[in-house]
Amino acid sequence: MESTIENRPNRNDTVAAVILAAGLGERFEGDTHKLLAPFRGKPVLQWVIEATSEAGFDDIYLISGAVDFRKEERLDIFQYGVTIIENHSFEDGQATSLRSAIAVAEHDKHGAIVVGLGDMPLVPSSAWQAVAEAETQLGVATFAGNRRPPVKIHHELWPLIPISGDEGARSLLRLRPDLVNEIPCDGNPIDIDTRGDLERWN
Repeated sequence: MESTIENRPNRNDTVAAVILAAGLGERFEGDTHKLLAPFRGKPVLQWVIEATSEAGFDDIYLISGAVDFRKEERLDIFQYGVTIIENHSFEDGQATSLRSAIAVAEHDKHGAIVVGLGDMPLVPSSAWQAVAEAETQLGVATFAGNRRPPVKIHHELWPLIPISGDEGARSLLRLRPDLVNEIPCDGNPIDIDTRGDLERWN
């Protein structure tokens, strides 16, 4: 899906979803990547793609790295209007994936991004939508009082994101606690890191 600055509305009126899905998933044992493992009838990542699609974002950016999702027949991606952004530096940490997304979001003139993880299949579209619609520069979902992704980041804060390392949005939440707004959400924020996680929640 191609995007041009010229055909975009005012920057402050658009929000893009960012699905971080570039990592190796080394804690997950087996012959498949954890994001492609079957979970309640479809791959783990498919749940996240569909949730973001139903939330009504202006764009959806899927950040890839260890897996070439374009070649994965198990996934249904493109009917949802997802743009795959390849992060060639994914081994330098999650921050590089967020930076890759920000570069495209800046080009596309979005006012904010909402960042979530590809291994959290039980975060529903309502949570993504609630965070996206929150009137805040920096918003984080809470589930039963616990802060978890997705996280909304206004474009004015993008320069504060680290360029490398394993923290992206979390470092920003620590750096600017004065800006953080918590958004109570329904859903279950478990992430699938191991085969035990998969078996427990499947």
